[in-house]
Amino acid sequence: MAKIKMKKKSTSTDMTAMCDVAFLLLTFFILTATAKVPEALPVDTPASTVQTKLPESDLATITIGKGKVFYDLKGREVRKRALELMGQKYGIAFTEDESAKFSLMEGFGVPIQNLKQIIAMKNADRSKADQPGVPKDSLDNQLKEWIYNSRIANIDVNDKELQVAIKGDAKEEYPAIKSVMDILQDQKINSFSLVTGLRGKDF
Repeated sequence: MAKIKMKKKSTSTDMTAMCDVAFLLLTFFILTATAKVPEALPVDTPASTVQTKLPESDLATITIGKGKVFYDLKGREVRKRALELMGQKYGIAFTEDESAKFSLMEGFGVPIQNLKQIIAMKNADRSKADQPGVPKDSLDNQLKEWIYNSRIANIDVNDKELQVAIKGDAKEEYPAIKSVMDILQDQKINSFSLVTGLRGKDF
């Protein structure tokens, strides 16, 4: 009896469905992703193997680099209250609109007398602006006042003690870092975080 030969079918797979899924995922990630806001003062932090994360709230970050000091504060309401207290200290009135814009800003590095100009800028222009840094010398120590008033603002809003982190450039001279530490210790802040970059462990 003769054998029946079966026709060989093509083994190719239809990839149309897979391509559709891939493009849907790509579209989803593009639409939901948020662009990283450029730092006001980019610094190259020293390497470390410690993986402790900074808190998401109740935190003030002091960035030191290129001989400048920038200041940042977490929490919209805390930022508004701190700005109000600083305005009272230096006799500068900030409008509700300026206060709202300030609450959404990243770190800044200007004397409070020039803060209105920085607040009025767009984000892109603000990052390009040549900010001289927050004054911290003995004649006009505005950094000390920002820290002091931020602590009051954080207690007023969140009823919690403000934590402080120092983010210094790896190439920054030690006296610049020490002067900021001295300002913190003058306010009895002896516990603060040092921000570092993560590197792999050597085995």
